[in-house]
Amino acid sequence: MTDEKTQLPRMPRLAIPGGWSLGAGVIAALVLLPILSVVWIAFHPSENIWGHLLATSLPRYASNTLIVMFWVGALSAAIGTLTAWLVVMYDFPAKRVLEWALLCPLAVPGYLGAYALVDFLEYAGPVQTGLRAAFGWTDARDYFFPDIRSLYGAIFVLTVSLYPYVYLLARAGFREQSGSAHEVARALGARAFRRFWSVGMPLARPAIAAGTAIVMMETVNDFGTVDFFGVQTLTTGIFSVWLEAGNAGGAAQIACVILTLILVLVGLEKVSRRNSRFSRMSRGDRVPPVVCLTGRRGWGVTIFCAFPVLAGFVMPVAILAHHALTRPERWLAPGLGRALANTVLVGGAAALLTVAAALFLVYGARLSQRQGARLLLPVTTIGYAAPGAVLAVGLLIPLAAFDNALADAVLAMTGRDPGLILTGGAAVIVYAYAVRF
Repeated sequence: MTDEKTQLPRMPRLAIPGGWSLGAGVIAALVLLPILSVVWIAFHPSENIWGHLLATSLPRYASNTLIVMFWVGALSAAIGTLTAWLVVMYDFPAKRVLEWALLCPLAVPGYLGAYALVDFLEYAGPVQTGLRAAFGWTDARDYFFPDIRSLYGAIFVLTVSLYPYVYLLARAGFREQSGSAHEVARALGARAFRRFWSVGMPLARPAIAAGTAIVMMETVNDFGTVDFFGVQTLTTGIFSVWLEAGNAGGAAQIACVILTLILVLVGLEKVSRRNSRFSRMSRGDRVPPVVCLTGRRGWGVTIFCAFPVLAGFVMPVAILAHHALTRPERWLAPGLGRALANTVLVGGAAALLTVAAALFLVYGARLSQRQGARLLLPVTTIGYAAPGAVLAVGLLIPLAAFDNALADAVLAMTGRDPGLILTGGAAVIVYAYAVRF
């Protein structure tokens, strides 16, 4: 016998994912579920109408979407960038108010702005009524007035609603620039526009590109505004094919086209920032010099910065407030209180769930020693790029099928019809909001 102890070989331990990684994986799976569901339904439709869509309505949906997206993105980039430059680089009357008022249109949904604009400018609205009374016109054949319910009306409303995304990011980009670059350009004789185009714009290009990409994605995502103006886009096409034609597979195929367009936008935004050079103000740098504008120039800048605020916030709020105050009996309309309570309940629950999931992911990625939680963090943000109509297709179609099967099973076992358990309440809406935001 030997005194030496026999040592058995150590069995390798299984790598069990930690709590942070496991939780991040669950959240990522819940975010990807509706998107993967859309892709699955699109490639496995019960009735394939892809060829019919290509030959009939899809080109019209796609062309209108691209036109609206391009012009809203371009106009929002121009308005947001110029107003941000003026606010950061110049001092003019009412600057302190306009600096924050330029963000106010974000508080007015696009479809409410559309309703207010049409109510104000349509044939029976106060503008055309006043023109007919002033010039003695009797009907629409006596004068020309542009049709507000058109593609151009939708572009205008979406622009004045979404430009604050560009303004907010561009303002931050201009403020973080080093004042030395602007002082050197001024010393070399560069005038105001030259300094803006050759110094300010290149340094703030990443921020402007990011804001413009967000505006374009929100434009593709919009349904209420374009539907109110009668513009047929890919988003309205989803509901038309799904609800009117009753073809879920065709709706999912249009949703995949939207997803492809969104991925192209995200890719272009990344490429545009890849080789861009920008500098941030270090601790020893001075802020960019502020030029004081007085007289006509100062008031001209004030009017320019005030116009998008008036069109995107003041006018819609004033029109809606006028209707609300002139019809006080509508405040007691049946169902208004319940609608308000449902809005607060759904919005509050979605906000709590979204914030809790975001805190869990960010805090977990910070504390976790595993790469899994950190690698899954970008995956969980893909839901923001998915339009609400796409999430609706990806969630409601499979959940409705499962809900009906579950209700049939309960009815067969108990003799009682439980109704739609999952899709019959607000839970699926809260889930969709959490995935989206």
